[in-house]
Amino acid sequence: MSKSIFTNGVIHTFDENQPLVETVVVDGGRITEIGSHKEMMTKWGDSDTKIIDLQGKMVTPGLIDSHLHLSGVAFQYLDLNLIGITSKRAMLEKIRERASATPPGKWLLGMGWDENLFTDGTMPTIQELDQVAPHCPVFLKRICHHAFLVNSKALEMSHYHPSITVPTGGSIVLDETTKKPTGLLLESASKLVTDYIPDHTYEELKSGLGQAMDHVAQRGITSVHTNDPLYLGGFDQTYKMYDELINEEEKGLRCNLLIDYPFLDRLKERGIYAGYGNDKLQIGAVKIFADGAFGKRTALLSEPYYDAPNQFGEAQHSQEELYHMVKEAREHSMPIAVHTIGDQAVENVLEILDQFPKVNHRDRIIHVSLLREDLIQRLAKSHIVADIQPRFLVGDFPWVKERLGEQRIQYLYAWKSLLTAGVVCAGGSDAPVEPVDPLLGIHAAVTRRDPAQSHDGWNEKEKLSMLESFKLFTIGGAYATNEEHKKGTISPGKLADMTVYSNDILSMEDPDELLTTKIEMTIVDGKVVYRG
Repeated sequence: MSKSIFTNGVIHTFDENQPLVETVVVDGGRITEIGSHKEMMTKWGDSDTKIIDLQGKMVTPGLIDSHLHLSGVAFQYLDLNLIGITSKRAMLEKIRERASATPPGKWLLGMGWDENLFTDGTMPTIQELDQVAPHCPVFLKRICHHAFLVNSKALEMSHYHPSITVPTGGSIVLDETTKKPTGLLLESASKLVTDYIPDHTYEELKSGLGQAMDHVAQRGITSVHTNDPLYLGGFDQTYKMYDELINEEEKGLRCNLLIDYPFLDRLKERGIYAGYGNDKLQIGAVKIFADGAFGKRTALLSEPYYDAPNQFGEAQHSQEELYHMVKEAREHSMPIAVHTIGDQAVENVLEILDQFPKVNHRDRIIHVSLLREDLIQRLAKSHIVADIQPRFLVGDFPWVKERLGEQRIQYLYAWKSLLTAGVVCAGGSDAPVEPVDPLLGIHAAVTRRDPAQSHDGWNEKEKLSMLESFKLFTIGGAYATNEEHKKGTISPGKLADMTVYSNDILSMEDPDELLTTKIEMTIVDGKVVYRG
């Protein structure tokens, strides 16, 4: 039985022709027709049709996370999860517990620490890490994946010495007095250690990835744009894993794979390009990093940091190198997707893009956290998508005001200005940096504050409406991969992907009701892949 009728719902289609309907008819994984309960049941409700009663629940097009790292979510099931830890003491205790069950010499890996949440000081020192894990090497990724903590055993096993050459764009933080490592590595300096960390087995990685897919389905997500080859053993292994889980084992999730620049040659060798694949698994853009993050002042700014007047941040590549990378991508007719946090990083990327003709798929400028008026206007092009992560605001305020100063934060996370200027925007989480939960992202876009707070929002003129926010995570996500003709709205002929909620969010007056809204169903291809 391939034909189904989802009926008796408050169905917001985001299709201007029929914005609100009661019933969706699905056949063969596609939407056949939408309309009233009476009309659709009379026309399609024969004995061969499966009827799903939505019981008056709200429905939208399937939610799309336009930028995350499913591999990072997978590692939460494989490694020590430090997300949400609110004190250095608690973090050290978790490391001690894991170390006590870790054999000598075996790597203790973890991720998700954030010293901005700590109530008892800053991040652990290398001496403190040595104390709780003296017998095993420790490598811990910060929540942003731009800073890393290691202990002495990790440096020893990585053959560290004071004159070691640090990869371009990275740094080893040294104690000002002793000139010895503090245990903190920034950006590409992590490669000095990661090259010595044994890989997880294929089956371990695949198991974690499968659990990550289940995790996002529970959040109402039907499609993700995910960036993973650097963490899942290269392009070939990453693609094989996704192909097995999605096309062979039929996990209920659509995935668009961003491919890191180092694997571009492998794409060429295999004859694989943007759009390669099927409706469930496709190759996306070439992923490039232009700068770092605000937390450790590695985001590249056009003017110095307010709290460090001698620092502008760090470019991951020179303009010459960036030009060469984009040129190689264009020679393979590939779009690019570039990590840009600081305004100078955005400008650098746009300067390069202006030198090349557009390709069939849209280029993506990811994060665009700090902007200027001139950059907003330059982003307003039909072949460019601003890939934004509303939850970043929750993680960055209020401390980011010290980094940037009051004047510049007027252009920090300037989402309303982007939409008003006509910039095509897509919404994502950058998980595991922020939680995989579009409702939390939507809450951040609407309120511009932490859910635990009650003020009017940081720079409230940049707030979005509930409808605008939902469109980031539906229509915007479809535009980012040139799939607006087949998903993003509930329209006849499109893929039957929908999300069902416990509350009619679009009619609520208090956006905090989002925090108690539950996902009732996640529907992919007309099949219920998750039921709450």
